[in-house]
Amino acid sequence: MKTPTVSTESAQSIYVNELYSQAPPSFGHAMHELFRFDPTYTNLNHGSYGSLPKPVGAVCDGLTAHIEANPDKFIRIECIDHWNEARSRLANLIGAETDECVLVNNTTHGITTILRNFEWNEGDIIIGMTTTYGAVSRTIKYLGDIPPNPQASTFNIQFPTSHAEILENWRKHIRLVTSEGNNLQQTRKIVAVIDSIVSNPGALLPWKEMVTICKDAGVWSVIDAAHSIGQEVNINLSEVKPDFWISNCHKWLFAKRGCAVLYVPKRNQHIIKSPIPTPYNYHSPQDEEYKGPQDFARLFEWTGTIDYVPLLSVNAALDFRQWLGGEHKINEYTHNLAIAGGKRLASLLGTSVMDPEGDLTLSMVNVELPIPGDIKYSDEINALLVNTLLLGWNAYGAHYYHNGKWWTRCSAQVWNEISDFDVLAKAFKDACTKVVKFAGYTSSCTKTKL
Repeated sequence: MKTPTVSTESAQSIYVNELYSQAPPSFGHAMHELFRFDPTYTNLNHGSYGSLPKPVGAVCDGLTAHIEANPDKFIRIECIDHWNEARSRLANLIGAETDECVLVNNTTHGITTILRNFEWNEGDIIIGMTTTYGAVSRTIKYLGDIPPNPQASTFNIQFPTSHAEILENWRKHIRLVTSEGNNLQQTRKIVAVIDSIVSNPGALLPWKEMVTICKDAGVWSVIDAAHSIGQEVNINLSEVKPDFWISNCHKWLFAKRGCAVLYVPKRNQHIIKSPIPTPYNYHSPQDEEYKGPQDFARLFEWTGTIDYVPLLSVNAALDFRQWLGGEHKINEYTHNLAIAGGKRLASLLGTSVMDPEGDLTLSMVNVELPIPGDIKYSDEINALLVNTLLLGWNAYGAHYYHNGKWWTRCSAQVWNEISDFDVLAKAFKDACTKVVKFAGYTSSCTKTKL
């Protein structure tokens, strides 16, 4: 039998090198060749889970094969160089120092790590919002359920609105919270969890100005930036100076699920005594030869056996984005398409966009759906929308109920064109008609029974 030869260069790296030696396809449907989508699928929901490009996937596959060839060698010796490269490149992108950035599984994991590391006392307050992401909102609730029971304060924000109105109301809320409990003002801590870009509605908040308001009032700021990196350009954390900032890399940056960057400036690293779970190199004050806590970045290097490929895929994702033309070129296309596509969808549905001026819109646009507002959210209606869109039309845009109306949040990406909004309009017309009929049927039945 002939002995098989082993190439010194993997098939994956050959594919990527040959691809990157060529000019990238034009933005729009020509980009489909770089993704693994079902050809009949109209994807306007990239923001929920991200979408892995073929060349990034190829690098991940090659890295997986390399790791499995000798797990000991990779994990014990080689991994740290890839890890540090990813942290350094992310730090450069968001205007931070490398040792202020670590990699975690997702934004929810990072926020939980931050909030669970604060030493809470009676009278402390955690500020959330009516639009805070569900798992984060539940985390705030959970912390209030266990001793010493920090109190939850909710900032009410309803869309449509404007940045000016949000900031005015935020100042009032911060003043109100910081003025309460005069006997505790000197000792209690107040921590505000702020979205940079709200998940639903998909709207940009004036988070940088909100950080400044917190800073002036002595309030800690924890920025849920799940949708920021890859969608929001010119992030400069060293200038904005939030206390904590966390963003998913598998959403808009094109890394493999799940991967996020957690930023903790050096001035606040003493707060983070342990990741979740606690690593083997944690330094405990109970240790006989305790000489101080472990360095922040080193705490996150090994928190148990995991698949490091998603975290290390950041490097391949950034290479891919550079090949496409870089952050500004990508986001100029997706922003312009979101604005134009939102108007087109609203026109076809006979409704309106949530943000007509576009001040709160980056690459996600919110359009009202033709469902009466008195039809409230239910699991049955949600299932009807999901099944009609995905099983009936093989198209999807996120949908949600907010401020008395039904909306869709459409994510514009480099593979989308304006015609995708036409397809989604047909799908939503069908789905919304079914919802209205369903709601009317159940309403009439209820009246009959009464």
